[in-house]
Amino acid sequence: MAKARARTTTARKVKDRWKSKNWYNVLAPPAFDNATIAETLADTSEGLINRVTGVSFQDITNDFRKSHITLFFRINKVEATNAHTEFIGHTLTSDYLRRMIRRRKSKIDGVYNVTTRDGAVLRVKPFATTDKRIQSSQKKVIRETMKKTIFDQAKTNVMSDFIKIILDGRMGSEIYKNCKKLYPVKRIEIYKTEVVSQPTIMIEEKKPKKEEKEKTKEPEKKAKKEEEVKEPKTKKEEKSLKEVKKESTVQEKKEKLEKKSKKTTVKKSKKTKTQKKTKTKKKTVKKKE
Repeated sequence: MAKARARTTTARKVKDRWKSKNWYNVLAPPAFDNATIAETLADTSEGLINRVTGVSFQDITNDFRKSHITLFFRINKVEATNAHTEFIGHTLTSDYLRRMIRRRKSKIDGVYNVTTRDGAVLRVKPFATTDKRIQSSQKKVIRETMKKTIFDQAKTNVMSDFIKIILDGRMGSEIYKNCKKLYPVKRIEIYKTEVVSQPTIMIEEKKPKKEEKEKTKEPEKKAKKEEEVKEPKTKKEEKSLKEVKKESTVQEKKEKLEKKSKKTTVKKSKKTKTQKKTKTKKKTVKKKE
């Protein structure tokens, strides 16, 4: 009997851990429009910090062409049921890389540590492929051009913009343009990035063009309103303006008609002169005969 009672007491002490856990929404950073990446369970909010999640870029943009890119985010802050993340890197899927690399073709790799304009340090890993096998000297030249373009882009851009340029494929196309002058490269991709350290300098991002356009439109609208206010509102003044406009249009029409008449008279005078000349020539010919 004592053994049976001991078992029941131990069974009562065991709690269901799943019931004590709560669901949290994992959100992407502001550079990716704070989109919901995933949902996770955790006992406490502190247990979520430094948890890493991998997501396909297709899930964020709803673009099937970006399905070969996987992004990695780390949770750094929790507010209520929302877990905020920071970007820590990306990779290309293995099947996509296998399709790019074939036999009897050379692959040129590169690893570069780059600092962006806001003080973030990134490790960028690009690679290039060619149609034929090339010499080591040619590979060296391609690596140098890749390095130069990546460093130039990092100096002029913030970390968020630099990552967008890589993910959109603009970085690869720019390196391709620079390398094509030296050797006909087939394809260039940045297959991996790693964030070594997050940005340290706070730089205000440029406002979108829409807001700038709206700002330029506002003074134009104000000027139009002022002109409308300045215009006469009484019926008599409006009538006088209409009459003036009509008189100006009538005068313009008269001037056009006068110009046309002058042109016709000039043409007629030219014709008469030519006719007289022909007549005089005929008379001189007859006298000679």
